[in-house]
Amino acid sequence: MRLAKKVAVVVGAGQGPGEGMGNGRATAILFARHGAQVLCVDRDLASASETARLIRDEGHTAHAFQADVMREADMAAMIAEAVSRYAALDVLHYNVGVSLAGGDRPPESITEDAFDNVNAINLRGYIMAVKHALPVMRAQKSGVILGISSVAALSASYPTVAYKTTKAGMIAFTEQVARQAAGDGVRANIILPGLMNTPMAVDTRAREWNRPRAEVEAERDARVPLRRKMGSAWDVAHAALFLASDEAGFITGVTLPVDGGGSLRGGA
Repeated sequence: MRLAKKVAVVVGAGQGPGEGMGNGRATAILFARHGAQVLCVDRDLASASETARLIRDEGHTAHAFQADVMREADMAAMIAEAVSRYAALDVLHYNVGVSLAGGDRPPESITEDAFDNVNAINLRGYIMAVKHALPVMRAQKSGVILGISSVAALSASYPTVAYKTTKAGMIAFTEQVARQAAGDGVRANIILPGLMNTPMAVDTRAREWNRPRAEVEAERDARVPLRRKMGSAWDVAHAALFLASDEAGFITGVTLPVDGGGSLRGGA
């Protein structure tokens, strides 16, 4: 019970269509299994509610909350809901991101609207969520902020513009928060997933490229050094669990790759 009596807000706790489980849903479930009371937040209330139901079916505590990360008012309301319902806020986990589905393109074809859309979801939403979580955590003299970035932030070969730059921005912002909030006992860290076998990562590409899912999956597997197999949502969830727990109580401002060694080759 590594998060016993903790309150966790998981943003992006729902998931899109496709095979398997997404990072946000797996993290919400794992947090609950380790004792956290979880507010499952997503723009898709039905999907967030399904995550909360899965948690409650295991005998744990969770509620769903609808919020759009593109609206600061929703981020403020989300934090207020957690504090009102559970009387604390121990973990803010931001697991929202979009690339191809948001209109992301290579440098020579990116549009203003597409860049602004991806930025609003990936980076601005994260900043606004942290903005409203920090006062609560500072007052408590404790709290953990976790952002899901990507090894794409470290790769010079990543083909599109907005996803890479916004995920790199998450790292810079998290380092800033980690330094400035450390005196109040607030920790902030970033997880960098590599090639993962999730609905967003694989099924979205299969649809965008009009190719069989199995073909996309096999190509991605072949690019992973460790066992030639993509990671799963549970790999990301277990990294988040460690960083959220007191076991990581002296760790702040770090970026943790969860990529099967992909970034060792200069970028997956």
